[in-house]
Amino acid sequence: MIVRKKVFPICALLIGAFIWGLLWYPYRLLEQAEIFGPVATVITYLIALILGLILFWQSLRTQNLLSDNPYLLLWIGLLVGCASMAYVLGVIHGVVMRVLLLFYLAPLWTIIFARFLLHEKLSLRGYWVIFLSLIGAVTMLWQPNNSVPFPSSYGDWMGLAGGVVFALSNVLIRKDQGHSIQLKSLAVWLGVVLVGLMYSLLLPTSPVLSSISLDLWLLLLATGLAVFVLSLVVQYGLTFVPANQAIVILLFELVVAAIAAYFLANESMTLNEWMGGAMIVSASLFSSKINQE
Repeated sequence: MIVRKKVFPICALLIGAFIWGLLWYPYRLLEQAEIFGPVATVITYLIALILGLILFWQSLRTQNLLSDNPYLLLWIGLLVGCASMAYVLGVIHGVVMRVLLLFYLAPLWTIIFARFLLHEKLSLRGYWVIFLSLIGAVTMLWQPNNSVPFPSSYGDWMGLAGGVVFALSNVLIRKDQGHSIQLKSLAVWLGVVLVGLMYSLLLPTSPVLSSISLDLWLLLLATGLAVFVLSLVVQYGLTFVPANQAIVILLFELVVAAIAAYFLANESMTLNEWMGGAMIVSASLFSSKINQE
């Protein structure tokens, strides 16, 4: 029984990492079919939201929603919505591994936000994570023709911005101890839908739903189900697996994404991108042990 209790959460995290490593691909296919990223995001997260409302409707009691800083649910939903939108736009328009590695600078921003919002003291390991993350980002972004190692593409900027916002949302999720996982998941799905709708208004044209073919609807439905499963398995895994072990398992996403990007999109990384990425991954591993000191 003890072994089973450990195996199931670990398998859940592996499934979540596997889904994350592949989730960029259906959004690219939908973009190529002129169902633009924000519109595809709205539809897929709306599917997840509807499923969540059906299964978790009992959690939507007034006393549950209004207990212990209800404003945190609103901010969590909107921030994760912005982070998810940045992720989708990044992997659609950028190089998948570069976007994901810049997104994985999130531990750096988490340490900084936690210092100011949660008043957590920065340990020696915390300073090491900041240093290693920054050196990794500089190594990966440096180009011989550029004197300053800034992101060089729209996809890079989306990956970097998404990581910052995602880190802030993680700090607020940690701060919010008064709401259940179900409520936080519903807030996240709703937040992504709202942010996606607002962003969709900026698009020059939007597809007419009746003009979307059956094949594309099936792809949207499958992606929405994947988003729903992803949220649940990751939440379940993080509930029962220690944080230092969970971060190692979730980094499996980068392995899946690297292989998928090579075979599905013919994308590969340069030597300095691999070196910088290795430093960022190492910083993520170090960040999982900060709270153990």
